Amino acid sequence: MKTAVLALPLLCGSQLAYAEQKELVFGVVPQQSAAKLAQQWGPLLSAWSEVTGVKFRFATARDIPTFEQRLAEGEYDIAYMNPYHFTLVNHPQGYSALAHAKDKRITGVMVAKKGWDKELSALDAQSLAFPAPRAFAASILTQSELRQKGLEITPNYVGSHDSVYMAVAKGIYPAGGGVMRTFNSIPDSLREQLTVIYKTQSYTPHAIAYKHSLDDETVALLHQSIGQLNHHEQAKGMFKALNIKGFELAVDSDWDDVVALGIQL
Repeated sequence: MKTAVLALPLLCGSQLAYAEQKELVFGVVPQQSAAKLAQQWGPLLSAWSEVTGVKFRFATARDIPTFEQRLAEGEYDIAYMNPYHFTLVNHPQGYSALAHAKDKRITGVMVAKKGWDKELSALDAQSLAFPAPRAFAASILTQSELRQKGLEITPNYVGSHDSVYMAVAKGIYPAGGGVMRTFNSIPDSLREQLTVIYKTQSYTPHAIAYKHSLDDETVALLHQSIGQLNHHEQAKGMFKALNIKGFELAVDSDWDDVVALGIQL
């Protein structure tokens, strides 16, 4: 299955000549369906195009492992990736940090059906739902902390955060892993069937990172654009849809807390 793409409009005028020469593929980790991600990120990338004069082309993958492979192969010029993904591709031939969500930390959650009245220990020896092996907060953090509490669980990987929530709501699994941002963004009709039964410790959130092969002019333009993007009216509306306050500039060392975990998969 090929990467899903969405062409976005450009700003007319003085920036058009540069925009015609520069198109950047913006990859988004598929925590949710491609259609939902395009709905959330398409207008935001359109606003970013207006601010920079650069054309952004939305891209994702059918599942998280496929996204990881494409990220490792450098298919995305810029990408929104989970913290663990960033630690894997943050090397000289890979990616450097550009930004992350403003005033935010990432926290893994375990959800169960509404009305859950048991202790967390009831999950011992159970098969539970998770998005993918390298989903940082939803899979890695939740499983790690459950095991630290002495619980032995069997992970079942269902492809996305939304799939976890639907599987738990349908009673296929007694509980599953996600993150608060995606949990808060699912339809009310689904969220009302679920309850959060556990939260992990929090860490530096998802990274927006650019490929090292980008030219210096484009990298400088991207850095300069973050503040402007936060004040763009259309972008502000999409930040709300993504349950974030906006973006703030980042440096690679912001993810040292994740590196310190020494995750080995």
